[in-house]
Amino acid sequence: MKAAVLNGVGQDFVIEDIDIADPIGREVLIDVKACGLCHSDAHIRDHDFGFPMPTVLGHELAGVVTKVGSDVKEIAAGDHVVGCLVSFCGHCRRCAAGKPYECEHPEETRRGEGEAPRLSRNGETVTQFSELSGFAEQALAHENCVVRVTKDIPFEKACLLGCGVVTGAGAAINTAEVRVGDTVAVIGCGGVGLNAVQGARLAGAHKIIAIDLQPEKLELAKTFGATHTINPNEVDDVVAAVQEITETSGVDHAFEVIGLKPTAEQAIKILGVGGGAYQIGMIPIGKQLEIDPFVDILMQQRKYQGVYMGSASPKRDIPLYADLYQQGRFNLDDLVSKTIRLEDINAGYAELECGKIARSVIVFD
Repeated sequence: MKAAVLNGVGQDFVIEDIDIADPIGREVLIDVKACGLCHSDAHIRDHDFGFPMPTVLGHELAGVVTKVGSDVKEIAAGDHVVGCLVSFCGHCRRCAAGKPYECEHPEETRRGEGEAPRLSRNGETVTQFSELSGFAEQALAHENCVVRVTKDIPFEKACLLGCGVVTGAGAAINTAEVRVGDTVAVIGCGGVGLNAVQGARLAGAHKIIAIDLQPEKLELAKTFGATHTINPNEVDDVVAAVQEITETSGVDHAFEVIGLKPTAEQAIKILGVGGGAYQIGMIPIGKQLEIDPFVDILMQQRKYQGVYMGSASPKRDIPLYADLYQQGRFNLDDLVSKTIRLEDINAGYAELECGKIARSVIVFD
């Protein structure tokens, strides 16, 4: 099958023919129909997080199941499914508590020692990214890593449910537990940030402030529920601008969705008393934040929390957002800026990194 292979950190994706195994146990084989270009994949490409190469990235996938392993319980051939980065065993202490995103044994969704790799090239292992690897014509995954969705949602919209949607909207609804009347700021209005905006809107936030350097993204954020926007290039002091909008010492919740040291520190600074800052963006390994724990955290009673996949329970949350989309209450349409072919992946990421579009999606015939 054709796949976009990453052979080393800092390199371009290369379209190559690789091999994919047949499903065993609780695995399902999927014909990939669409896969979103997520910034997380770009971070893995550009920064050394210790991830083995060569690899096939891509995790925002949607497709049709063609084969299932002998022990599969929930998925059948012909089902439309969405992949999700939340790999969970389903029986550990954290899973039993309803927190699969904190699973203690995600390795149970992978093949074990002595078993042939799921992906290979000329007999050598190609690392599977987060048990999905969606930048390919087919994907092989444990059934806990995919969720069945209704067949009338277009694949190019459905694929975003598994990462951008559950991460952004989930951060507001699940992690921060935004309540009616709260004030929110979202720093970075790409695909995930826009979903944080509309998650806050769904939760009933009173004021939702979108912060971004791109005027196009700020205008788009308004369609997702932003009540106010701030372009840091157009104000002297972002903290003062936030305080003016909220008419308080700052927001109740701030979401950093870029992965930069200065904006992570800013997320803490724009909080009001008792507020929470939520780190969604992937800050490169080794970067250190400069904050004053006494002044910025303790005396202001603030918290700074990392967010993984919007604290999502995929089997619950993905069908929920899909249903809200069908009801006209959740915007997936405007998240897709354009569709491209697999061969255009490098150009697609170059355009995404210019910062003016929300999401490009690879589509397969």
